[in-house]
Amino acid sequence: MLHQSQLQKQSCRILPQQIQMLGIYHLNTLQLDQRIKDELDENPLLENSNEDDYLENTQAENDQPQEYQDWEEYGYEDIPDYKVENESFIHSNNVNIPMSEFVDFRNLLKQQLVNLTLSEEEVIVAEYIIDCLENNGFLERNLFDIADDISFSQKLYVEESVIEKILFKIQNLEPFGVGSRNIQEFLLKQLAQQKKCPIVKKSLQLVADFYSELQKRNFDKIYAGLGIDEEELPILLKHISGLQLKPVNESSQNGLVKETIIPDFILTVDGEMVMVELYKQKSQGLHINESLMNSVEQTEGKTAEEKSSLQYLKSKLTSALWFVNAIKQREDNMLRIIRAIVKKQKQFFLMGDATYIKPMILKNIADEVGLDISTISRVTCNKYIDTPFGYILLKNLFTEGIINEEGVSVSNKVVQIKLKEIIDAEDKENPYNDQQLVALLHERGIKIARRTVAKYRDILNVPVGDMRRLWAKAI
Repeated sequence: MLHQSQLQKQSCRILPQQIQMLGIYHLNTLQLDQRIKDELDENPLLENSNEDDYLENTQAENDQPQEYQDWEEYGYEDIPDYKVENESFIHSNNVNIPMSEFVDFRNLLKQQLVNLTLSEEEVIVAEYIIDCLENNGFLERNLFDIADDISFSQKLYVEESVIEKILFKIQNLEPFGVGSRNIQEFLLKQLAQQKKCPIVKKSLQLVADFYSELQKRNFDKIYAGLGIDEEELPILLKHISGLQLKPVNESSQNGLVKETIIPDFILTVDGEMVMVELYKQKSQGLHINESLMNSVEQTEGKTAEEKSSLQYLKSKLTSALWFVNAIKQREDNMLRIIRAIVKKQKQFFLMGDATYIKPMILKNIADEVGLDISTISRVTCNKYIDTPFGYILLKNLFTEGIINEEGVSVSNKVVQIKLKEIIDAEDKENPYNDQQLVALLHERGIKIARRTVAKYRDILNVPVGDMRRLWAKAI
């Protein structure tokens, strides 16, 4: 028998245009310039007046008359010979001055990728992972976010498991252990490379299975689990203290020539007023070729071949109109988002002090501007703002909040800064344990649990107090 029934269900469908729009939101200034250039090359109906201005300026500079047109004119110049000879001598000496060359460890890692058996897609993923590394060599971003960004920016769907597999290969390049996600993983990589002996085996087991117990100073559980006594544990800790804490020495990286960062926003401060604008509006120069657009509308009396060409131009016209509107929509939403962020963090932008950062999550800005959280995430993940006190990555302004004793929500980044200040000022031979750090933060009006202190200490890549004491003695 035939039956008829009704079924109501919710489904989420994303149109291809929405995916492309999110991809455009994700682009930074340099990537957007390249995307516009590619679109101009592929679409004959799309034009850029800014590019024409640049070409006119370049041509005008080339048309400037030269000081000397030929040898005869130069030969009759009344400049004394000794002045020319002296100038040539000085310039020749300047050319021979040696210049030191610095190479970023990220570039060295990319050069070593040829030694790995990677496909073209895996090379793209590997280079993206390398670009995500911090200056100390750690990878602080989680693999889910990296996979998500690669899917939109590179138009390449990749699983977290694939990223992790490639990451393990990168960790075996030089400098060794680069790409480790925390101190524990980096210590394990170093211990695994050492020649196996009882001390190394026990140290490896200690870091792998009892790292959290070591942080909590739960020594009884360590003794029972490893089968050691109070005299053997200091021997293991001393062996671990001989390992490196960071894959890359940050002090050696400070002298490196940094890659040029073109900001996406420019912030200016005038008294108590904070103003922010786009670094450069791309949509103002983009427009449709009017002559070609008019020819698309004229279909009467056309041959079959001409109609086929017109059909091609119509598709390009639709694509060009969508692209121009997408760039305009991108800029409008970016301004709305950045102005909401500046409004929320006005005191920080006025003072330039990170302790003034207020708790702020993506949902706060999404509710403020009426956009989806995914849009806020795309706009802020790799965008920089130029401020009077330097470039700031927008994603670093988003932090969770902690309620202090006065009932005021304080950014966890502020808590981390205060925690780092306390640790930096401690007696290196008698460092604070986590419980003492809790008490010292409590004196500063911040009441948090010991496990939260341990969590923030891990984020700051700071080991437990006993390890800090051993490291201080080793140094």
